[in-house]
Amino acid sequence: MTSEVLDKFSELITTALGLVAALASNTAIQNLFDTVFGGSGSKLAGQFVYATLITFVVIFAAIAVSRAAERAKNAEEERRG
Repeated sequence: MTSEVLDKFSELITTALGLVAALASNTAIQNLFDTVFGGSGSKLAGQFVYATLITFVVIFAAIAVSRAAERAKNAEEERRG
């Protein structure tokens, strides 16, 4: 039961973090189009840096959550014998 809960928790956290990265990239790309086709580009570089940093944070967090879930699953299997 515990490994199932951790697996689902891992999936949900990974999905949520992916959504944060997607939203950050979406904002940056929208502003790129605003800049290319008219508009102010003063915040554009900052938004791309933010989107890139968030993406890397999401990648490392997803890896950490996945590894923790795998360790818990292995520990539960060892306890079962």
